[in-house]
Amino acid sequence: MNKHHIILFLLSIFLIMGLGGFVSCSEEKKVYVVYLGEHSGEKTLKEIEDHHCSFLHSVKGTTTKKDVRASLVHSYKNIINGFSALLTSQEADMISGMEGVISVFHSDPHEIKPHTTRSWDFVSILEGTSLINSREELLQNASYGEDIIVGVIDSGVWPESSSFSDEGMGPVPKSWKGICQEGVAFNASHCNRKLIGARYYLKGYEAATGPLNETRDFRSPRDVDGHGTHTAGTVGGRRVANASAIGGFAKGTATGGAPNVRLAIYKVCWPVPDQSLAEGNACAADDILAAFDDAIADGVHVLSVSLGSIPRTTYYTQNGIAIGSLHAVKKNVVVSCSAGNEGPIPSTVGNVAPWIITVGASSIDRVFSSPIMLGNGMIIEGQTVTPIRRRRLHPLVYAGDVEIRGTTASNTTGACLPGTLSRNLVIGKVVLCRNSGMQASMEVKRAGGVAAILGNTFNEIQVTPFLDPTTVVFSYSLTTIQKYIETEKNPMATLLPGNTLIGTKPAPVMAPFTSKGPNRVDPNILKPDITAPGFNILAAWSEASSPLKIPEDHRVVKYNMNSGTSMSCPHVSAVIALLKSIHPDWSSAAIRSALMTTSTINNVVGRPITNSTGSDANPFEYGAGHFRPSRAVDPGLVYDATYTDYLLYLCSQNISLDSSLSCPEKVPAASNLNYPSLAIANIRGSTRTVRRVVTNVGKANSTYFLAVRSPPGYVVDIVPKTLRFSKLGEKHSFNITVRAQSSIEKRNVFSFGWYTWSDGVHVVRSPIAVSSA
Repeated sequence: MNKHHIILFLLSIFLIMGLGGFVSCSEEKKVYVVYLGEHSGEKTLKEIEDHHCSFLHSVKGTTTKKDVRASLVHSYKNIINGFSALLTSQEADMISGMEGVISVFHSDPHEIKPHTTRSWDFVSILEGTSLINSREELLQNASYGEDIIVGVIDSGVWPESSSFSDEGMGPVPKSWKGICQEGVAFNASHCNRKLIGARYYLKGYEAATGPLNETRDFRSPRDVDGHGTHTAGTVGGRRVANASAIGGFAKGTATGGAPNVRLAIYKVCWPVPDQSLAEGNACAADDILAAFDDAIADGVHVLSVSLGSIPRTTYYTQNGIAIGSLHAVKKNVVVSCSAGNEGPIPSTVGNVAPWIITVGASSIDRVFSSPIMLGNGMIIEGQTVTPIRRRRLHPLVYAGDVEIRGTTASNTTGACLPGTLSRNLVIGKVVLCRNSGMQASMEVKRAGGVAAILGNTFNEIQVTPFLDPTTVVFSYSLTTIQKYIETEKNPMATLLPGNTLIGTKPAPVMAPFTSKGPNRVDPNILKPDITAPGFNILAAWSEASSPLKIPEDHRVVKYNMNSGTSMSCPHVSAVIALLKSIHPDWSSAAIRSALMTTSTINNVVGRPITNSTGSDANPFEYGAGHFRPSRAVDPGLVYDATYTDYLLYLCSQNISLDSSLSCPEKVPAASNLNYPSLAIANIRGSTRTVRRVVTNVGKANSTYFLAVRSPPGYVVDIVPKTLRFSKLGEKHSFNITVRAQSSIEKRNVFSFGWYTWSDGVHVVRSPIAVSSA
């Protein structure tokens, strides 16, 4: 190689190295969470932050201390040990291999999102006739939750709502160590003896999406969305007479499940950039983890978290809610989370960690009737919460007959999609749409229609406060109306004024949106755990928002109707607070057990709870069943579990989140976690045996007898079949052997059953879900 070639060769190398360096330097930086476990309590706050910065300095090389600190987003300093920072993927990989690092994961604010009156009366009905006054008795025994602090991790709060009045409440509990963080349109005076604390977190959100658009949200704990106000009001709103949704629907006394609990607000959700509030919020995992860290240190007793995402296989080590909840449970803070709104698709249930109480959603016995009168006098039942005053008949058309040619496909015709209806053919008419969404109603309005009739495909109707006269009908009614249009020469219709009907049957019915099992992270843990009202729930609302949260909606309301597992979660959180008040020594696992084993799988008429298609629901939809709060006070037996039990469970997943415990050589199977439900996935061979332990919390001298309904295709044998107790707190174990029958037809398909222990007073029921490989 001559001198000229050598120079060209070296220049090429330098150019390649330079380009490589340029690519590395210009690689997009994202927010990553670096999880280090728990603080030992030996370091000062400055030493903790310096330690966190040392990780960053080691991967950023010559970067100055100032630049290192500028890349630090959160430094968790209370209970949780870790930090979040702006890193390249290469830097994140380097840190993940360092000593003391448990996990490193991307904090994507678009991944975690919110799962979005009469309900408490309905819950009392499900208690049974022997407990007809059970709710008021439960509240009195729990002092209405007076000294229990519930933390709500959500989108903030509207503090002026009457639901958060502190009238007549005693002083703030001395155990409270939190603050009332001031910000835009929010100061210390907005906290009181009811709303005792508030914080907000947006460092992670801003690091990922850019500065907050302060024309769209408040840089403070104040809620502009309404979701956080609604969930907080459902947990612990005071009793407010004559509350109603827009138009006077659902009028009555609005109340939270535990009206005297103290509320602490942790705002972690913010508007999605360049989208309307109706599209949901963005909630960054590192902000959520910071909220958990503060809430535990502040002294909350219960955390209500109506947020989540469909979990990945890396869930236990890379999910902020799962990690934060484990630390909370270690400090005996009970965590209740929403199951998600991705139903009815299987394997979509979220928040599946066994230390979390995961809540599905179901309906109550209330509908909002809005009849339709056809030109021939026939009355068709519809539902709406939109005020309707017109009674005059108008021409009725089917959307598929009045579309602009070429704007729809064969599978979307009649759906009233945006921009599809011909104004010349629609103006002044009532339009029938094969779509129950808000956009369908708005499209009818755009095209000049006087009213819309929307068709729903499920057996439960989620009402929406439409801007214009609109009602929703079931699919069979849609077919009836369509036949009327086809056979009548001049079809006519009008929408009649609506009203609220109570006591409808059957109820509850599983909501069509509630996320379903099996648990995609570990099918040996049955999720969800429980179901509660989450369909058409009335609660407090942000007056900075509107019922629909769209730019066209300028209405302001104090209370609003909302649906989702976001609404069912705070129902359970409220009851957890009451149980905490009555049984302050119960663990998080004992409270979950009490809720699950006293639940019901039957509706108000004594038949099995059904899903939105009319079929019998199963444990992948409702978990153990629909909760019955008053019965949970006295469950008889509980399945308890400790923080160490959860760490041993994680060993079965080849995961270690706490260096204080080394996984044993013989790791217990996941199904052996002392859980109130039993799930065994992919039984290999003919049998599998697991162990359970129950603790007596009922009567000192008691004997419990076994009953079993084996899942079809399996035989379940439990030994012993009798449990005798002589004192409270006494524990007994039993073995459960599941044998797959040779005649089983479908492999890898779950089959369901149950087993109960009963002493004649208490019935302690556990669901069973099994499948064979």
